[in-house]
Amino acid sequence: MIINKLDSVEFRLKESHDFTWLKKYGTAFWSVDETGSGCICIGMEDSGKKYFCKIAGVNTIEAEVSPEESVKILKEAVHLYSDLSHPNLVKIIDAYEYGQFYAAVFEWTEGECLFDHWNFEKYQRDSALKSPKEKFRQLSVGKKLNATDVIFSFLRNVNKKGYTAVDFYEGSIMYDFPTDKITICDIDFFREKPVVNDKGAEWFGTKRLKAPEEYVKGAVIDERTNIFTHGALIFEFFGSFSDEEIMQRYQNNRFVPCSFSDWQLNGESYRAAVRAVSPDRNGRYGTFDEFFGEWKAAVCGLF
Repeated sequence: MIINKLDSVEFRLKESHDFTWLKKYGTAFWSVDETGSGCICIGMEDSGKKYFCKIAGVNTIEAEVSPEESVKILKEAVHLYSDLSHPNLVKIIDAYEYGQFYAAVFEWTEGECLFDHWNFEKYQRDSALKSPKEKFRQLSVGKKLNATDVIFSFLRNVNKKGYTAVDFYEGSIMYDFPTDKITICDIDFFREKPVVNDKGAEWFGTKRLKAPEEYVKGAVIDERTNIFTHGALIFEFFGSFSDEEIMQRYQNNRFVPCSFSDWQLNGESYRAAVRAVSPDRNGRYGTFDEFFGEWKAAVCGLF
């Protein structure tokens, strides 16, 4: 591990690199270096304007792919941010090669990632600190229902534009607690339809939210899969799970809904969410429009 530095910001990599070429965006003020993608993320500010710079090919300390593969992934992903433009999707400004690196530059968005794994040790050390996920769970029902509607809107847009959401989870979502604004921040693995699971059990995504077909090589990954993902997220928002129940998802490769007694909303909404996460894909809603219609009817009048 080697400490790299840009302005007053330090970050850890496996190698030493010169990042002064980012100075055209101003001064560094923030970074995240614990990424499996092999990308370093650096916040830059120039005359009050902030930028989010994602640089592939830097060999991060927790990289799960080679620097060359990280460049390939980011280069193939940048068009998604334009193709799937949405009011709540982070806006891309520029993307280009720089030597061995590939950089994607986005408008800066205020907010906290709902699965900020790079801070987990900090929360363990100080029990007084609340993670963004915990703060989100403690929001009012009305605010969480509004956030759910935003995700519905985004995923409906993805499917209507001919794409399938892949590796979509809380780490793809930022929440700005002062303004209650949601931003979708990471869609690098989304794919144009048709999509088939070509990795088997190693298909992208967290075992906390994956649909059964996301463990089966050759299985179709489509709108019904995305409906399962959103249903599982809804259970994360409005349900309560013990640490043991969450661990069982990893051990058994299977998402299981919480019991109704651990559900924050009414029976109609619980039944709608349960249908969305049916292990039998034919038992799920066929479209997001159908799911959204039943969900809205179920939660009508709750706040």
